[in-house]
Amino acid sequence: MVDWSVYLVTEQRASAGRSTPEIVASALDGGVGVVQLRDKALPVRDRLAVGREVRELTRDAGVPLIVNDRVDLAQAIDADGVHLGDDDLPVEVAREILGEDAIIGRSASFVEDAIAAEGTGADYLGVGSVYATESKADVPDDEYAVGPERVRAIADAVSIPVVGIGGITADNAAEVAAAGADGVAVISAITKAEDPETATVALRDAVDGGRNRE
Repeated sequence: MVDWSVYLVTEQRASAGRSTPEIVASALDGGVGVVQLRDKALPVRDRLAVGREVRELTRDAGVPLIVNDRVDLAQAIDADGVHLGDDDLPVEVAREILGEDAIIGRSASFVEDAIAAEGTGADYLGVGSVYATESKADVPDDEYAVGPERVRAIADAVSIPVVGIGGITADNAAEVAAAGADGVAVISAITKAEDPETATVALRDAVDGGRNRE
């Protein structure tokens, strides 16, 4: 069973000069439950090499590895699944390629999109951006932040796990969990941290605390 509590999305350019495998190893020591290989700034050949290193780390830890967008890359590194956005392959096509056992996630910002994604066979939803974030150039400010209220509406509308993403830190993760999210997905809160292991523990504690407030 997947532990969605803390879901790390990798981004080497936001890792304070450290490599993605270094960040992943530290986060795994802190109890991260899912790792997504993103690293969009890297050429795909470099992402393949990094992905193979990360695959070994996550396999040894028994933690699922998800690949952002690229179904072909997920196949190449024997990842556990893929996370898809609006411009990526449809969920059902990814399922045909990766098989029934693959974990296939789908981004959703609205209730109707979340329901549709569940209907096409998504295994979980990434909901956001919950708060303002610098990770996406097309999400410049609070105008596009959905807030915990939207997380709650989506969590109430579907039966698959919901993971909040976007601008989440240890200071606001409890709010997201209290709104019904099964966990939080972060980039900077772990990758930029001086100690990613400690940052991961803090996020887990915050999510656990939020669940107790539901």
